[in-house]
Amino acid sequence: MPRTALFSPPLFRDLAAGTVVFLVALPLCLGVALASNAPLVSGLLSGVIGGAVVGLLSGSHTSVSGPSPGLTAVIVAQIAVLGSFEAFLLAVVLAGMIQIAFGLARAGFLAGFFPSAVVKGLLAAVGIILVLKQIPHVLGHDADPEGDMAFEQSDRENTFSGLVATVGDLDLGAALIGLVSVAVLVAWDRTRRLRESPVPAPLVVVLLGLGMSLVFRELGGAWTIEASHRVQMPVPDGVGGFWDLLRVPDFSLWAAPAVYTAAFTLAAVASLETLMNLGAVDKIDPQQRTSPPNRELIAQGVGNVVVGLIGGLPVSSVIVRSSANIGAGAQTKRATVVHGALLLASVAVLAPWLNLVPLSCLAAVLLVTGVKLARPALVRRMWDEGRPQFLPFAATVAAIVLTDLLVGVLVGMAVSVGFILRSNVRRPLRRSIEKHLGGNVVRIELAEQVSFLNRAALARALDEVPRGDHVLLDARNTDYIDPDVLTLIRDFNDQTGPARGIEVSLLGFRRRYQLRDQTQYQEHATRELQSALDPAQVLEVLRDGHKRFLTGRRLTRNLGRQVRATAGGQHPLAVVVSCIDSRTPAELIFDLGVGDIFGVRIAGNIASREVIGSVEYGCAVAGAKLILVMGHTRCGAVTAAVNFTCSSAPTGCTHLGHLIHALRDSIGPLPCADFDSLPSAAKDVLIDGAARRNALQSVAALRNQSPTLDGLVREGRIVIVGAMYDVVTGEIEFLSPDAGAADLTIDGAPTCGRRSLTF
Repeated sequence: MPRTALFSPPLFRDLAAGTVVFLVALPLCLGVALASNAPLVSGLLSGVIGGAVVGLLSGSHTSVSGPSPGLTAVIVAQIAVLGSFEAFLLAVVLAGMIQIAFGLARAGFLAGFFPSAVVKGLLAAVGIILVLKQIPHVLGHDADPEGDMAFEQSDRENTFSGLVATVGDLDLGAALIGLVSVAVLVAWDRTRRLRESPVPAPLVVVLLGLGMSLVFRELGGAWTIEASHRVQMPVPDGVGGFWDLLRVPDFSLWAAPAVYTAAFTLAAVASLETLMNLGAVDKIDPQQRTSPPNRELIAQGVGNVVVGLIGGLPVSSVIVRSSANIGAGAQTKRATVVHGALLLASVAVLAPWLNLVPLSCLAAVLLVTGVKLARPALVRRMWDEGRPQFLPFAATVAAIVLTDLLVGVLVGMAVSVGFILRSNVRRPLRRSIEKHLGGNVVRIELAEQVSFLNRAALARALDEVPRGDHVLLDARNTDYIDPDVLTLIRDFNDQTGPARGIEVSLLGFRRRYQLRDQTQYQEHATRELQSALDPAQVLEVLRDGHKRFLTGRRLTRNLGRQVRATAGGQHPLAVVVSCIDSRTPAELIFDLGVGDIFGVRIAGNIASREVIGSVEYGCAVAGAKLILVMGHTRCGAVTAAVNFTCSSAPTGCTHLGHLIHALRDSIGPLPCADFDSLPSAAKDVLIDGAARRNALQSVAALRNQSPTLDGLVREGRIVIVGAMYDVVTGEIEFLSPDAGAADLTIDGAPTCGRRSLTF
């Protein structure tokens, strides 16, 4: 390999990170084996396979596998049940095969069901445990083996009492190394040049700790770092001694039911922990890469088959090693493989030298990693997200700290499920009142999952529908409806609703529920509705529709039904004269359906002869009650008219000149002499003012140039209203009304109509 490739930044970072993770993982592997009542070498073998085998097969770039503290209780229980470590190894092999089957069956989808609050709680809890567990080791109190993450410790203390016991059992040399290591790590992280250097701080700390340990050995006395405060790994007696450390499964027990029970238990727990840790590691990955869960299950399964065959403990993704890997700057899964290879070398030949490394400097690395995982900002963010997020988060943290990882995750999941059930019971549906043209409709939108727990809430909502009203049951977003709830809906549709004079409409029910879509309320303009409404009421319809447009609460419509219903004739309520601008579709701005209005669109919304003729047809022939001339801000046609007027340049188009001439007459004189020197904001104000004058001019032109429309206004049969639509905010400003109006009030000014309406 070329020297430049060997020392390229990503590769160098992976090599350095792998070395750091190896040093951190070494005592953890030994500690998990000790806590599991298993041979010490079995923990090291798990670390080797977790790095070299699982690391190669895994799709994760940052996850590191090995013996997990979360599996300790399960391992102890299963070894006791099976009676021998060899029988347990057979269960590990079978568990690996089961995990491979999980991966092939795509059981990794379960990772998507872990609530984010629980995953974040897992990260925070592991961080807190690291801080609490590593403080004694940093100060040289190593009564509890490194790697024991459980609340109840093997030295008959617990996490908190172990902290108290540390006060009376400090090792001077180990404590000094630990405190100096913490100081170096903190200073390194706060110095930009050091933080961005390719050399990871944990590696520097380990080398510093090793050097200080050798110096203290020369000083002697209380400064000497005794063997109990250093890494303690078994030293094989040559190559033959290494092979003597390996154990093999007892295949004679292949038919024992207890072995299969243990295998399934190990597979289920290891898979659950792996999927949880995988999601957590992805969240703290600086590059935010996503790991494929099914591939991970297969990789873990292969790893457990291999580790069971050579005498190791079961492996899973481990959040502590993975966090240290990310903190050391790992770029790819090469770091994981490097860590496994170094563990293998340590078992074979490096044991005498590694046993010189003080535990306190390794504990310092884990302590600083824990502080980063349990940062206060995470707690504040979860608090700000409300009780449904914070309480599962807090429950997960407390349960993991006071018990172990698996129990804590299950507690957090239970609290999350409790909030989900509570939410479904309290809010299984959304109830709103929609103001359709034919009257109010009570719309009840069902949840995605409607279980029997939701029956009471739906029954209550249906009971609250007033007699003689319309109700719409909307199931378009619903995937499942419990049979009891379906029976309630059918009874209300067939019996209860009709008996109370309630018209029931159904929308979006799956075909298997045998409830066809039916719309019984009037949702489009009809001859009867057109005759019944006066201009003020039509204007109110537009006003309400625009409010819905602004809030995003559009009416529920069956457009196909509207198309069929209006095929035989049309009876629009209003004529809207607007610009051809693509940002001003009147039907959307006023939340209207098929057949509700006539839309006359022309560049600059000018009142040409053709436009006036179209409006006359809409009002005098088709019976529309309202004319709305809608200009808009940042109008392209008005902008063109201003530019061409001030520059006197030809338009370059055959017929555009007629439009520019009409707009020029409408918008009046312009300060062309200063136009080019105006800033952009001032030009926008000038053009918007011109568009406003143009809209008002069009309102006046409709009446002044059409005796027909003028007569309808005088008779009170129609109203002509101007408006300006803001393309930035989506809001509409209704302009000064027609001079012939009488009763209708818009912005405090009277217009014609038979009832008062205030905007």
